[in-house]
Amino acid sequence: MIKLIRNYLSKIFFALILSTPAIAEFDIKARTAILQDYFSGEILYEKNADLSIFPASMTKIMTTIIAFELLEKGDLSLEDKFVVSENAWRLSQAGYSSMFIMVGDEISVENLLKGIIVASGNDACIALAEGIAGTEEEFSIIMTAKAKEIGMTNTNFTNSSGINAPDNLSTVRDILIMSNYLIKNYPDYYEYFKEKEFTWDRTGGDPITQGNRNPLLYKNMGVDGIKTGFLDYEKYSLSASMKKKNRRVIAVSSGFETKNIRSKESAKLLTYGITNFDLVEIAKENTEITELDVWLGKKNKVKVYLKNNVYKTIPKARKKYLKAIVNYNGPIEAPILKNDVLGKLKIYYKSEILEEHDLLAYENIERVNIFSRLMKSINYLIWGDV
Repeated sequence: MIKLIRNYLSKIFFALILSTPAIAEFDIKARTAILQDYFSGEILYEKNADLSIFPASMTKIMTTIIAFELLEKGDLSLEDKFVVSENAWRLSQAGYSSMFIMVGDEISVENLLKGIIVASGNDACIALAEGIAGTEEEFSIIMTAKAKEIGMTNTNFTNSSGINAPDNLSTVRDILIMSNYLIKNYPDYYEYFKEKEFTWDRTGGDPITQGNRNPLLYKNMGVDGIKTGFLDYEKYSLSASMKKKNRRVIAVSSGFETKNIRSKESAKLLTYGITNFDLVEIAKENTEITELDVWLGKKNKVKVYLKNNVYKTIPKARKKYLKAIVNYNGPIEAPILKNDVLGKLKIYYKSEILEEHDLLAYENIERVNIFSRLMKSINYLIWGDV
């Protein structure tokens, strides 16, 4: 038996919205780019998204992820201090983005992280990498392994900073996966990425205050991260995330000719995602969405839920084409155990099925005693009432 839960669906999917013209052809002035709706995971725009690139300082996103993972596990503390090696200090010299650390400095993990995230310090990257793994080479192996683990199939890291290295390679699609992973798994530490300046009370000199390299943080458009990049060959790149009310979009682009073009076109790409698409919340994880009929149970209905959040992103004014249908064979005979799979929630756009999800029992439903079962069976035979 197929049940269409009309009341539930009408609130979400069947509001009539006047049609608007189709989205005009869209492009940005980058060699490669991708745009994702964070909550639904849907790709809203892409341009040569699997083209191999030098990720430059976007590499530092993975450097921070490794540190955040150790912090979450309790294997590292923000107050832990690492001693700066000569190898790390050399990258504080002219020509490199740096935190301006000195050989022999003992610097806290938190300051190193801010030096990496806000000031884009290559010297801070090496100091952190050596403090965690002993050498930058060993740290790079950990970075690449983590990249493979989270689905970055076209990425290889050979250093912690992204400075010139022929085999330090990725794609904007992989950088997107990494950016999404960072925001989802480390929301508290992600707050560092929206800090607009960092002051380092350096050894042997006056404190140095540096501003965040991400130009979109200063535009009051909802951007709260994440990382810029530049190499002579690759030109300018940026992974950026913007949050507006219940929406978040992530854009990664590379191959901009100038800083100004990077800023303008990245803002254009993020705004495109917010203004041309709607996000529809279909279900919240572990939250009851409807009830199904029960046969021979101590309750006549069983609540059901979905294990994960389900969102869909669709073009503006196209909600009327989105439908969700509850499909199950019912009434469902008791006993029912919590988390039993009782049916499917099928999601359609027009006539095309987009995806389906298991409907799980939200509660236990015990079977009635033998006398009650007999009476219910007789009632059903006479009246057809379940």
